[in-house]
Amino acid sequence: MSVPQAPKRSDPLTSWFFTYTKLRFFSRMRRFLHLKAAKKQYKPPEKVEKPVDTDIHAESNMREESDWMVTLQRSVKRLHFGSWEEKEVAVEDIKRLAKEDLKRRKTMAELGVIPPLVAMVGSEVMARQRLAVQTLIELANGSFTNKALMVEAGILSKLPENKVVLGEPGMQEFAQLLLSISAALADSQFSVSSSRIIPFIIHILESISSSIQTKDSCLTTLYNLSSVLDNATTLATSGVVNILLRLSSLKEASEKALAILGNLAVTLTGEKALESDQMVPNRLIEVMTWDDTPKCQELSAYVLMILAHRSSLQRQKMAKAGIVPVLLEVALLGTPLAQKRALKILQWFKNERQMKMGPHSGPQVGRISIGSPVNPGEVDQGKKLMMKIVKQSLYKNMETITRRANGEGDSSKLKSLVISSSSKSLPY
Repeated sequence: MSVPQAPKRSDPLTSWFFTYTKLRFFSRMRRFLHLKAAKKQYKPPEKVEKPVDTDIHAESNMREESDWMVTLQRSVKRLHFGSWEEKEVAVEDIKRLAKEDLKRRKTMAELGVIPPLVAMVGSEVMARQRLAVQTLIELANGSFTNKALMVEAGILSKLPENKVVLGEPGMQEFAQLLLSISAALADSQFSVSSSRIIPFIIHILESISSSIQTKDSCLTTLYNLSSVLDNATTLATSGVVNILLRLSSLKEASEKALAILGNLAVTLTGEKALESDQMVPNRLIEVMTWDDTPKCQELSAYVLMILAHRSSLQRQKMAKAGIVPVLLEVALLGTPLAQKRALKILQWFKNERQMKMGPHSGPQVGRISIGSPVNPGEVDQGKKLMMKIVKQSLYKNMETITRRANGEGDSSKLKSLVISSSSKSLPY
């Protein structure tokens, strides 16, 4: 915007027009500057947030809290004093409310819902019995106190004696409940020998109709119980060892079955039960050949190590069953823990063989009659021949192991390694 220049001529009309134009220009300029300054100083009004009415939320929470408390009180009253139909409706409400949170489950226990629910487990009506078990499972979730209250209320004495009529759904629910309270049993002074829990679990494990998930829950329960030394002794005399050995052949259940056997083997009763079983040691040696389940290899080696530690008879049975090549394979290709255990057993075999050989046994002069001439060259030749036989045997064993692990490949490097080694380096 340029400022008008003064005209060269000075006639009145031109001068007046120039003055008018100039005044108009400056007037517009002032207006422009005023608007610009006002625009800089203008601040849009801040949005005022409407205050949140916290009272509404608090009132809603209080109303919800009051509603479930009223429902719970009504259900507890029906559970204690109502008819069987009213009790079933009350248990349904309690089960629904127990799923919400831990606080509600603790409140229910304080109101005394657990003893009547435990009593309902002993009902002869299957639907009523299952409803009580399902509700107890919900109440036991996350609350050690509730589990202890169930044990005190006598849940283990309410296990059904007629197990045939349970069916798979019923067995699965009972197995889940026993698993849930097994931690409380392990920490309490409760004696499992006087309860129905062990026969009940054995029935489920032996049942053809029980699923692998149900068996898995029972095995976890047995593991929790066997972690207590007194319970382990009771379990060892209950006939569960044979069942666990049979389940150890199933890869889905083998790890837990072997872990329980490990807990039982540390007791004298459990060790004797294992030694007297016809599947020992063959079944355990078979598990050690499972390259795809290293944990099972470790557990199987642990049980075998306990059995071989103090019994020469067991070591002889293991040797006849062909354990030495299996131990060599695990010692070379197993996990560090499995290797350590396999080498320990091999060392015991080596020490026992050296004790049997004695200081003058073997291809020495012990069998040569007194006074017979001995040619030193023949003795040296015999030693070399024996060394060659030992090396060839070791090479064949190592070659077999390598083929198992890596397929049919070139084993020239292994052969050169074995030939260059001394027979004294044998780990057994």
